[in-house]
Formats: sequence, C-alpha cells, structure tokens
Amino acid sequence: MALFTDGLPAAVEDLTALDSQLLSVASTEGIDVTQKLALAQQEIRAWLDELPTPAGCVVVTESLRLWHSCKALELVYADAYNSQLNDRYAAKREQFRKMARTAREQLMSVGIGIAVRPIPRAQSPVLSEAAGSLPDATYYVAASWVNEVGEEGECSVESSIATVSSTFRAELVRVPPGAVGWNLYAGGDPGAMRLQNDAPIAPGAAWLQSRPVSISGASAPGGQRPNYFQPAPRRIRRG
Repeated sequence: MALFTDGLPAAVEDLTALDSQLLSVASTEGIDVTQKLALAQQEIRAWLDELPTPAGCVVVTESLRLWHSCKALELVYADAYNSQLNDRYAAKREQFRKMARTAREQLMSVGIGIAVRPIPRAQSPVLSEAAGSLPDATYYVAASWVNEVGEEGECSVESSIATVSSTFRAELVRVPPGAVGWNLYAGGDPGAMRLQNDAPIAPGAAWLQSRPVSISGASAPGGQRPNYFQPAPRRIRRG
C-alpha cells in the first residue's frame, strides 16, 4: 500500500470504475480530472491534519482510496453542473457527495492506517548500459526502498533500457530518511518484473545485472501495510 504522501491515492481508473461516463463528461465539459483528484486530496489532507500523526505516516487503505475517488467525482460533477446547470449533473454530484460521506464514515469506523516507520515510494531508477552479456532485449526495471525492520515502500514507476551485447546498471539517488537499503525488480515486461537481488542493496550503491534476469523472484509486494489503525477526527477543518 502506498503512503498518502506518495502521490494521488486514487487514479482516473478508480474513478471510471465507479462512473463509466466520467471521461465522456470530462471531455465534453473540458474538465481536468487529474486536477479534481488533486483538489480532493487537498481536502482530505486538511482532515488528516487533525491527526496527531503526520500525514506522511498515513497508509492509503481501500477505505481511504474510495473516499478520495468519490470526493473527486463529486468535484467533477459540481464543476460540470456549475458550467451547464444541467439537472443530470446535479443528480450525479449529489450521488457522489453521499457516496463520499459514506466512504468517510466507513473510514472513521475502521480508523486511519498508520505506518510507524514510513518509507516513501522510490523514484524511478537511473539505468545505464554496462559491460556484460544479457540477451539483447528491452528490460523494464523498478525499485523500492526498505526500512530498518524490512518493510518495503511502494515500488517506483519502471524505467526501461535496451541492451545490445551488454547488461545494465541501476542506481537510486536522493536516499529518503529511514531507508537502509533498496530492492530492484526487472523483467522483459512491466507486468512481469521480479526481484533480482538476494539482500537489500546499500543506499548509494549501484546494482549491476551480472546474471540473467530472474523470472522466479518475488514480485513487488505493493508497499507498506499499516502497523496500526488510529481513530479518525470527527470533523473536517475548513480553511
């Protein structure tokens, strides 16, 4: 699971799963859905700021992702209605407003997922060719940071490199606080990347793919899980 501060909790795909007409409406009305996702995250961030624990420790659970999705859809249809004063848009706005409220109540009943030793999402690894003999192909490579208790952060967006009578070297820069190592995942397809290192790679050290890319290693675990759930604030602070 990603941290709240790793990026947007929900993606456009999460919104279209709830509303198949979204992209058509956004195109017709000239609405930037990604902007609405960002605005919804800002509103939720104000709510999370009521917690004694920093937002950087908050884990994006399914309850939190659902609230973010519904809130963004509410904002989309509020914008569409304000532009056209179309009753159909008003009905959709109210539908997703109610769904967002229900999702928030569900989150409040479960609690906020908290990571005690948060480890942020890694940036995409920097790849370069190196002397070696991997089969000529395009390789996709991603990475994740590891903390002192072995918890792994969200995997990065993949980088790619084509090798010709060579292999590749991978590096991560800007070591985040709490990181004691990193893992590297690689494969011939972005959906089939597997763990290549036997033990976490030291911060600042590069990885040289000196052997054929493993297809039997573990896949990325999907980020940290909450260490505990914290009671949620009962109100939304408005600025």
